Amino acid sequence: MGPLFPTTCVVLLALNAAAIPASISPEDYAADEAEQTINNEIFDDYRGKGCVDDSGFVYKLGERFFPGHSNCPCMCTEDGPVCDQPECPKIHPKCTKVMHNGCCPECKEVKNFCEYRGKTYKVLEEFKPSPCEWCRCEPNNEVHCVVADCAVPECVNPVYEPEQCCPICKNGPNCFAGTTIIPAGIEVKVDDCTICRCHSGDWWKPAQCLRRECLNGQS
Repeated sequence: MGPLFPTTCVVLLALNAAAIPASISPEDYAADEAEQTINNEIFDDYRGKGCVDDSGFVYKLGERFFPGHSNCPCMCTEDGPVCDQPECPKIHPKCTKVMHNGCCPECKEVKNFCEYRGKTYKVLEEFKPSPCEWCRCEPNNEVHCVVADCAVPECVNPVYEPEQCCPICKNGPNCFAGTTIIPAGIEVKVDDCTICRCHSGDWWKPAQCLRRECLNGQS
């Protein structure tokens, strides 16, 4: 039987050969550098060199431009774009058409009419929605109305005429004498023995009546 040493050496040599990594060629280094260069071109850092808008356009330092997300101009600086932030005037609450072409929104059309109970009226137009109301469309597109203050009618049976706001006493002042309505200002014989008269100015009070002695059948 021959010696075992040569066999052991062969095994160790085989193990060492498996542990040695594959050799890297110069072509592999060149490919990695090319890929890194492409990545740098895609994700280039423009800080301190320029500014990029939402569409990918590059602007130089000191150049003014309009980014896609804002209508206000911006200045390209080393720290990035610095955009104008003006104090825009408030939009009129009655504005019906707003334009956003500039840095600040603009009202291009203001409502120049009033709406009241489903109808429209021109500015400064006067109208009467009911016999007792007088209204006007104000310049601020609001309707201001005045309601007539009717005097208390001097009768117990007032009537309302068409197109008139306040009730009227067609038969003049009167009052109640029991269940009978009598005219004011005179004495009225309500039956054979009773004479009544309305209170002066107090028509809502029952009439003052005076009962006299009378004979049956006496007129």
